[in-house]
Formats: sequence, structure tokens, C-alpha cells
Amino acid sequence: MIVDPGMPDVSDTVAMVLSEHKLKPVASIITHGHLDHTFSIVPIAKGYEIPAYIHSEDRALLLHPERAHGPEFLATLSAMEFSEPSDVRELRHGAEVEMLGMKFQAIHAPGHTRGSLMFKVDEEVLISGDVLFAGAIGRTDLPSGSAQSMQETLVNKVLTLSDDLRVLPGHGPDTNIGHERKTNPYLIDAAKKSGKR
Repeated sequence: MIVDPGMPDVSDTVAMVLSEHKLKPVASIITHGHLDHTFSIVPIAKGYEIPAYIHSEDRALLLHPERAHGPEFLATLSAMEFSEPSDVRELRHGAEVEMLGMKFQAIHAPGHTRGSLMFKVDEEVLISGDVLFAGAIGRTDLPSGSAQSMQETLVNKVLTLSDDLRVLPGHGPDTNIGHERKTNPYLIDAAKKSGKR
């Protein structure tokens, strides 16, 4: 399973790793539509003839990434052409995808983008994308982001998760929900405001 193939084009690096470990990908899951998570999705999905999974709210960003980036990137992006893989499968909250003997449950977690997803894998791992990092959360100031939606996500989607769940964020080191509940200032603040501890 290839998660968030970003930028620059990582398809050669992915091919090297797959060859070294004698692996064949079956799908790609995308946690949200920012280019640092989607830039290489077309060559990877096409090269291995695999589907790409993304939330319906962020699918348009595959073709129009400028809609979720700040003005400093607009000139660069306007000179580029984007396409989407031939097999894109939209997910919504609660959708389950079974692959490789594992169950991936989609958790709609808006805030960083409208269509941000986290994936709970077999009640053991949380792929958190840019929603939750070790000690931090994803920014909410870009187009399609929302501080209010992020607050609701933290209260209703993150704080409700099991402490034992290992977290694999989109950037930075891995962590677990229990550690973040005790030390992440954003989760501590969300818990205080909501009365959830």
C-alpha cells in the first residue's frame, strides 16, 4: 500500500524500494489533496495499474491543486498541467477497504483540508496524514482549511481513539494516541474546551 506519494516525483524511489523488497503495490491511499501528498500519484497509479483512494471533498484537488495552496504558489502551479489517475475511488467517513489481509477504515477529519482523511488500520495503527503530528497538528490557514473544523475533528475524531493506537503522521516521527493525549498542546486544549479528558 503506497500512502501519499508526494513531491518531487518519487516514483523512481518507490520503484527502487519495491524492487529491493520484492513487493508489488495493490493501491494508493491519499490522506488529503495537497501536492506534497499527491504529486506522484499519476505515475505511480499508472505504472502499477493500481487504484487511488481519496475523500470525495479533495478529489478535485488532483486536477486543481491551486485551490488548496496559498498565493505564493499560484504562479508556479498555473504553468503546470495536472491529471488524475484513471482509477480514482472516492471515500467517505466510515468507508472500509480490505486489502492485503488488513482493514483500512476511513475517518473523515476536516480542518487541514475539507477532505482530509485518517485511516485506522486493523485497530492497531492510525495513518493520520496532516491532521495529527507528534506534538502538533496540521495548519488550517490555507484555502479549504478551517480552524473550527480542525477543533471539531480533534474532539470528535482524535480524542475518541484508543490510547494504544500507533500514529503514523504525514510528516515527522511516529507516536501514539496516549502520548499525544498527555503531551500535545492542541489535544490538551481541545480536551479542556470540550470537557473530554
